Amino acid sequence: MKDILLLLRSNTVFASLNEAEIAEFAQLARGRMYQKGEFLCLHGDLWPYLFIVARGIIDAQKESTEGRSLLIATFEKGELFWGLAFFDENTAMPVTLEARETSHVYLWSRSQCQPFFIQHGALSWELSRLMAQRMLHASEIVEGLAFMPVAQRLARLLLEQYPANHLAIERHLTLDEMAARIGSTREMVCRILYRFAAQGAIQINRTEFVFKDRQMLEDYK
Repeated sequence: MKDILLLLRSNTVFASLNEAEIAEFAQLARGRMYQKGEFLCLHGDLWPYLFIVARGIIDAQKESTEGRSLLIATFEKGELFWGLAFFDENTAMPVTLEARETSHVYLWSRSQCQPFFIQHGALSWELSRLMAQRMLHASEIVEGLAFMPVAQRLARLLLEQYPANHLAIERHLTLDEMAARIGSTREMVCRILYRFAAQGAIQINRTEFVFKDRQMLEDYK
């Protein structure tokens, strides 16, 4: 119980609740462990739950009819997300939620929470604000896919994932993971990485990237 109380107190969505109300809401939660690669739900499921991550990482991914994956969002400790059926019981999930590593989450069902949210209007307002932020993030992803060439998206990913204060950095993302983040394929990512290397922007080693000219990548952005 102490764990979930700390999570709720530190999340701005619940800032309007007093200690007794936070404890009441915490009592409605159900804890669940997910192993690496296990799904919370699949695309197309009617999944009427709200969840907060207590430990681990949960990825929201969308797959195309050709089998390509696009990473829409990542949720880490303290972050909150939901199934669309939490708000509209007949609306299916547009993404798949998958544990990237062993993860512990707390879930609340629609049927349990609806009376609580109706009673606490400020809580509903803060959740709506969070929904708006998620929509803006999704809009940025769509804009990037629609208007940015793949090389530009990959250059941005490299600059975001690998900080400027290190020259040689361990490759913590696989080619498939990089492709999922920019809406491309493993083969295309590999081809463009070696193009960057040929141009002198990076050096590709088996376990690390060496950034030789970050400005060249910045120019792609």
